[in-house]
Amino acid sequence: MEKSWVNSAEGLGFDLHLETTAERTGPGGRRAALGDALREAVRSGRLAPGTRLPPYRSLAADLGVARNTVADAYAELVAEGWLTARQGSGTRVAERTEPLRAAGHARVPRKSPSRARGPRHDLRQGTPDRSTFPRAAWLTSYRRALQQAPDEVFGPGDPAGRVELREALAEYLARARGVRTEPGRIVICSGFAHALRLLFQNAQVLRGPLAVEAYGLPFHRELLAGAGVRTVPLPLDEQGADVGRLTRERAVLLTPAHQFPTGGPLHAERRAAAVDWARARDGVVLEDDYDGEFRYDRKPVGAVQGLDPERVIYLGSVSKSLSPAVRLGWMVLPERYVDGVLAAKGEREAWASVLDQLALADFLVSGAYDRHVRRMRQRYRSRRDRLVAALAAHAPHVEVSGVAAGLHAVLRLPPGTERSAVKAAVWQGVALDGLAEFRHPEASAADMPAQDGLVVGYATPSEAAYGAALEALCASLPPG
Repeated sequence: MEKSWVNSAEGLGFDLHLETTAERTGPGGRRAALGDALREAVRSGRLAPGTRLPPYRSLAADLGVARNTVADAYAELVAEGWLTARQGSGTRVAERTEPLRAAGHARVPRKSPSRARGPRHDLRQGTPDRSTFPRAAWLTSYRRALQQAPDEVFGPGDPAGRVELREALAEYLARARGVRTEPGRIVICSGFAHALRLLFQNAQVLRGPLAVEAYGLPFHRELLAGAGVRTVPLPLDEQGADVGRLTRERAVLLTPAHQFPTGGPLHAERRAAAVDWARARDGVVLEDDYDGEFRYDRKPVGAVQGLDPERVIYLGSVSKSLSPAVRLGWMVLPERYVDGVLAAKGEREAWASVLDQLALADFLVSGAYDRHVRRMRQRYRSRRDRLVAALAAHAPHVEVSGVAAGLHAVLRLPPGTERSAVKAAVWQGVALDGLAEFRHPEASAADMPAQDGLVVGYATPSEAAYGAALEALCASLPPG
């Protein structure tokens, strides 16, 4: 037997990889070689307990041996305890309390139960309620998109993204976010981080230095630093980022609809000032609209991109509105950047599933996306209200900010209490972040003194777990 990879013949079984190159000689040589290969596959752990093996006829056809050769090998291993054979269940690898290991293979330690479970209450920012993903509506869109997809969909993907999705996004973003664009200026990506990589990798599209808000995601700063981009922090106040501090930077990254993580929109005058700076410097504004659909106590705040589509790169995704598991995002680009981004992305789509793109396009066009966002807006507003009420009752000395929109709140704490509050939360089984985690390491204390606080994501827990999470949170806060 010279094959090591055997394929099921004529649809009779399934694939099984066996190392049978060292064939024995003499009577029963092929049966013995097959038995040795199966023992080694089980001993090494490659064939796990309970794995079903191919039927005699299928494996015999693949190996080019007699059916009885396979049957005899199976019977021998059943007698030795390596395999089990039951009517209607086929031949399977025997279950063992302790998996067999090849010599030199160390046992993999199991995680302790407490570590495997993680925190009891997850109040970290950044993710929606996982239990509310619109499974039925998404499945309907996926099926419809799959049924209607032309054959070309199953070939190499266009790096710009499927035109169906780009057309749907152009209509939706214009209607819901005030974005001015056309499908040819939209490039699909797998999310915000992927967009940053495409814009700054190898300086093909944009170069640093890049101005950023003094508070933001450390992951984004690390990603930019890895691409050789220096970031310059802009101070924040009640009107958002102080864009008047922009000088010789080539671009500025803002979260104007809802500053992350401190909350609040960028003031109208500063929105206009950022665009004016980009025009004067021949620069560009990067607009991260990460949760623009979720607003509660204020009028909708449109995209800065609508002020000047040639000076603003608009970036969005479905990670907050649907789920981070749906790896889809988009860039709405000024015309002069489209070719550069497509060149950076490559000739073929390598990141965003074409079928997921078609499903999202249908989800948008059918109105299912709007219905889901409206439903979640009501749910998250109720969550926000419960958080504010719980704090008013149990910790009235704690100020809550940034709650007019979004999926998280900032709890302002007395000076010097943030670290102890985070530790207390851990003891209560609560996972959350301190505000200091998001501060730019080069932010000036003179321009913007550091403040103590907690960043609480009220969207993450399920509805059933939310009440207990709030109780544990309140128990971890410092006394007034």
